[in-house]
Amino acid sequence: MDFNFTDDQISLRDAVARWVEKGFAFERRHALAKAGGKTRAVYGELAELGLTGLAVPEAQGGMGFGAVEAMVVMEELGRGLVNAPYAAAALMAPAMLQAAPAEVQAAWLPKIADATALVVPAWLERGARYQHARVSTTATPSGSGWTISGQKSVVLAADEADAFIVSARTGAADAIGLFLVEKGADGATVAAYPTQDGGRAGELKLANAAATLITTDGLAALELGLDVGIAALCAEAVGAMDKLVAITVEYMNTRKQFGVAIASFQALRHRIADVKMQLELARSMSYYASLKLGEAPAQRRRALSQAKVQLGHSMRFVGQQCVQLHGGIGVTDEYIGSHYFKRLTLLETTLGDTQYHLGEVSARMQDSAGVFA
Repeated sequence: MDFNFTDDQISLRDAVARWVEKGFAFERRHALAKAGGKTRAVYGELAELGLTGLAVPEAQGGMGFGAVEAMVVMEELGRGLVNAPYAAAALMAPAMLQAAPAEVQAAWLPKIADATALVVPAWLERGARYQHARVSTTATPSGSGWTISGQKSVVLAADEADAFIVSARTGAADAIGLFLVEKGADGATVAAYPTQDGGRAGELKLANAAATLITTDGLAALELGLDVGIAALCAEAVGAMDKLVAITVEYMNTRKQFGVAIASFQALRHRIADVKMQLELARSMSYYASLKLGEAPAQRRRALSQAKVQLGHSMRFVGQQCVQLHGGIGVTDEYIGSHYFKRLTLLETTLGDTQYHLGEVSARMQDSAGVFA
């Protein structure tokens, strides 16, 4: 199998890398995080590169690229610690909107492509423990539309978004639908807060808020969007780990003890070798996750959970080892390494933590006695 990237994919990677280097230095990210984590302006700059239309079909004003191109972009954004809600708004939302009627797609996908609208998923609820099918939010027919009541938690960029893709029970044999709720709708309120890694999220409260139906088969569309998000998260984590390892190796080559660089100490060289092994395991599973997005839902869901389990182990190991190899400076707020560690820690818990996905893998492997099919 050929794992080489095409010329177009390499050019895309280089364009994102150049923007990160010139337009998103650590000092800018640190300042944004200290100011509360709002990054709508950063998202606008990604739109100028054409990245917000990456997953939007060409017929709707996008680029119509696939999973591998998304992976390439996410790796570079992870390497640069870009804390804009790119994966949620530019990758997950278009995937979920594929299930919408043509008129809804025509109304929103072009706006997503040019970033005039920031649309983010709102699916997680308190007490659900990452189980997306545990939905207590309800949707009720109202005239020619719907109204929704309930609460969604940890909605990325909640106070900067223009609309939300919300999962809710429709009352038809416990069916779950997907709905689009505009931020200015009566009964829709947001309580926002900064996240530990310098981003931003919020609680979305809905009290008979007007909503547009995307699909009554919302579970399938939601699962596709979540899997797209997991693949993007895996790629971002690989980029972040890759950069953190490079920072750590550079530090080991310059930090001296007993008159020599600590990189010459055999015990530390063994530790960094273990770190690099975990990084490459994560990279392989990130590729696997992206390539499996086109499979049938059952195979796709299992593959994405398998990838998230490996990425969870790798993120924890790489983050902890790199911090320890730095010593005390590795946890200071002024040092870039600590911010990579915080981002990796948060990514491990996003879209299902390692324990949750280990259970998902186990539940989907009963017929194969633990052997991958």
